Amino acid sequence: MSAGRLDVDALLDDPATRIVVCCGAGGVGKTTTAAALGLRAAERGRNAVVITVDPARRLAQSMGLDSLDNTPSLVPLPEGTPGSMHAMMLDMKRTFDEVVEEHADPERARQILGNPFYQTLSTSFSGTQEYMAMEKLGQLRQSGEWDLIVVDTPPSRSALDFLDAPKRLGRFLDGRLVKFLSAPAPSGAFKLLGAGVGLVTSVLGKILGAQLLNDLRAFVAAFDTVFGGFQERAERTYRLLQAPGTAFVVVAVPEADALREASYFMRRLATDAMPLAGLVVNRTHPLPAGAGARLDAGAATAAAEALEAAGSHPGASAALRLHADLVRTHLRERGLRERTVSAHPGVRVAEVPALPEDVHDLEGLRGIGAALARGA
Repeated sequence: MSAGRLDVDALLDDPATRIVVCCGAGGVGKTTTAAALGLRAAERGRNAVVITVDPARRLAQSMGLDSLDNTPSLVPLPEGTPGSMHAMMLDMKRTFDEVVEEHADPERARQILGNPFYQTLSTSFSGTQEYMAMEKLGQLRQSGEWDLIVVDTPPSRSALDFLDAPKRLGRFLDGRLVKFLSAPAPSGAFKLLGAGVGLVTSVLGKILGAQLLNDLRAFVAAFDTVFGGFQERAERTYRLLQAPGTAFVVVAVPEADALREASYFMRRLATDAMPLAGLVVNRTHPLPAGAGARLDAGAATAAAEALEAAGSHPGASAALRLHADLVRTHLRERGLRERTVSAHPGVRVAEVPALPEDVHDLEGLRGIGAALARGA
């Protein structure tokens, strides 16, 4: 089944497109794809900001920046560029702190920020990075400073974590165990029940440690007044991801596991009514143009063996074997791609050929953007 071409330029040129979310499994090139889309959008007149997550230092330098932090930095583009590009690296703890400071009075914020349990939650709790990526997206969208936001979703065990994290974090903070551990000791008519609760908390205190239990209780008591704001913001950002101005670009490489993950994600987007723009398959191996591309792998291998047997033209023999390997790789990748496309009728696809080296400057990002625009 043949896939339609993902028209990246039409997507970026449409003023109704306000958010592009690049998602997929780890190690498939989401960060570079996001940066390339941001640059191409700027060169086509958009004022874009790219949220990256743990980018390689080379990528920051490729955008002309020494480093990235939690505040968008202007990327120096050639004079005459019709648009602009900013980039930032998500700092999940700083973003969490900003939300606390916004929703709590100064004294309550001080109690929360100084609480050891909060410090652990804000830096290492599963899903916090994904939640804060969505939080930062909501902040940037609300500011109205940029007409296009490109999001590089966090690397994770599963691409679905980005959508599930806000609900998972919310369930934890509003869960029965947290509420139970933070409940004050009962008294009066509930004294008998209180003995049972006291026994349970005593056991938990031995397991978790009395100090951790006390820190958790203090955190929940202080955080309770701002929790509703967190839930409301998470729900608002989730709805933003479903809005017509948002476009999801699923990124994969032509390997079975990555394309299987991409397929799962595309199904999940459809289930949650989130708009899929298309699939980007990175690091492909297209066949060269010309007559040589029509020689199949078997024929190329047979010709190479004949030359080797005759003891002549070693250079031609090596070239034929290289061509045979390329044809086999290309056919394998095409089969994997077609299998994915057949499971998602109507999905639009763009391919980016494998590069001999990592991107290290704006020209490299520009080349990836051009490849994305050429599509399948």
